[in-house]
Amino acid sequence: MDTPILIPGFRSTGLFRRVRHMAAIAGLSLALVAPASAASTKAAPGATKARKAKVPARSRTKSKAKAVAVVAPPLLLPPQSEPASRMLAWIAAEHDNKGLPYVVIDKPAASLLLFSARGEFLGQTPVLLGVGIGDDSSPGVGAKNLADIGPAERTTPAGRFVSKFGRAFGHQRVIWVDYANSVALHAVITTHKSEHRVERLQSPTPDDNRISFGCINVGTKFYTGKLTPLFQKKGGVVYILPDTKSLDDVFPRVRLLPYVSAAAAS
Repeated sequence: MDTPILIPGFRSTGLFRRVRHMAAIAGLSLALVAPASAASTKAAPGATKARKAKVPARSRTKSKAKAVAVVAPPLLLPPQSEPASRMLAWIAAEHDNKGLPYVVIDKPAASLLLFSARGEFLGQTPVLLGVGIGDDSSPGVGAKNLADIGPAERTTPAGRFVSKFGRAFGHQRVIWVDYANSVALHAVITTHKSEHRVERLQSPTPDDNRISFGCINVGTKFYTGKLTPLFQKKGGVVYILPDTKSLDDVFPRVRLLPYVSAAAAS
């Protein structure tokens, strides 16, 4: 603190008393004002906080990069037999599947080709077929008991079939290919171990793939993982190529394929 300056003889005068009185009043005023100023100074940071707009949590969070869907490359269609190649070309040219997923079963090769509704190739798998060689179902075979169906009647018919899921014996869900003749497409049956159906599917040749009563058996993984998701809503189309007949006999319109292809190219 600085030392006050004293003027000799000034303290005894009335002026001195008036100055001292005024100084006392001024000091009291400063004492009253100072706390309020300090309080307002302390409150200022709080007021500033209150006035600050809250930043939404969404803006504080860094936007995450959108996940990019990984698109698998399309599967390449393996080489097929001449009838299968013609059939595939016809379906694609004429859009014969009518916007439904479809399969093409090549009976001589004991093979099934799966396609989406847009014609995208989705996979190939071996199949088990009827033990009888032939392209037609015996009349009334669908009404017979299995024990009454002879080996020659156990054929898988050829043709175009609009197929849907439905119930079979024992409440099993199957894809009905030809309901009237009890021909279905389903997962491989392993009830009778002596038939070695799984082993037949896994063999490298189609020579031992004739074992069923006429139904088409596929591997369980392929059936549940690929066929079922495609066919479970609206069904699909099943094309079965012939054993003994010519492709043109079963699918007469395939004869027009050269003209259809030429028209599409022009």
